[in-house]
Amino acid sequence: MRRSIFLPRYPMRGKVVTLSHGAGGEVMRRFIRHLFVKQFDNPILAPLSDAALINLDGSRLAFTTDSYVVKPVEFPGGDIGKLSVCGTVNDLVVMGARPVYLSVGFIVEEGLDLQLLERIVVSAAEAARSAGVEIVAGDTKVVARGGCDGIFINTSGIGVCPLGRGLSEHPVQLGDAVLISGTVGDHGIAVLGAREELHFQTSVVSDCASLNELALSVLNESSGVKWMRDPTRGGVAAVLSELVEIGSFGVLVRELDIPVRDDVMTVCELLGFDPLHLANEGKVVMVVEGDQADEVLMILRRHPLGRDAALIGHITSSGAGYVRVETRVGGVRRLQRPAGELLPRIC
Repeated sequence: MRRSIFLPRYPMRGKVVTLSHGAGGEVMRRFIRHLFVKQFDNPILAPLSDAALINLDGSRLAFTTDSYVVKPVEFPGGDIGKLSVCGTVNDLVVMGARPVYLSVGFIVEEGLDLQLLERIVVSAAEAARSAGVEIVAGDTKVVARGGCDGIFINTSGIGVCPLGRGLSEHPVQLGDAVLISGTVGDHGIAVLGAREELHFQTSVVSDCASLNELALSVLNESSGVKWMRDPTRGGVAAVLSELVEIGSFGVLVRELDIPVRDDVMTVCELLGFDPLHLANEGKVVMVVEGDQADEVLMILRRHPLGRDAALIGHITSSGAGYVRVETRVGGVRRLQRPAGELLPRIC
């Protein structure tokens, strides 16, 4: 157990919690490691993966939990119900697990429109059926008006890691390829465009989707996938920053190879966002053996959710511990997690 990686490196600053502490960036990372990991530290928690891997009575299980506070609760391409199911399914899938069971907890504010609540529940149920998982436990709490912002949802999930199939046990090494299953930033911009206080229109639709069919098809057909993450809060920058912490290597990605929708790029340029910092809810970043990259891309592109899949970079010996981007004009810049609050209440 490499405790030095997971113990806190920085003291917490300030006297109160801010939105930056939950925004998916560097402030949140330090906050979690200093407070929660310090108190809860154990070998299963220590890797801080998207799901815990547990050996139980001869079976290998994946277990995860997440809470959803997105604003607004309905947005182009999805809603908080669909998002809560897909997000939890995806956290299991990227660990190489087949999702099987979910729990769903609702915290509902007094005064919430019942028709809206019904739409959200129906959407969650449809997302579960589509993903092939069952919601087998739940809880409902109603709080006084002002006690929460309409509705919050917590979900937990259990997945099974089948023997003989899953992520390669070989370590990430030089020459391995970095792939992404499609365009980046769609969810972040879709939710941003749905907020009433922002007066711009966009045709961007959230990529919110369950990735189990896509990812498991790759694991069934290829033995070269070594690592996967879904780039939600903090986007691709956050997950690649996590990747370079696990070994003595760097990552170099090419800006020209990263798929970004034109309308997403337009909003990013208008507001000064880096699309690699924006949340995604239906994409997966993979590291695969270099000589299997073309095969995995072919598998991904056969599926509707992977038709825009691309090879965006490689594992390198130079720049160890850093993620670097080769820019469109031929320069190289360092890619870091967003420092703090970028787009709060995005998931």
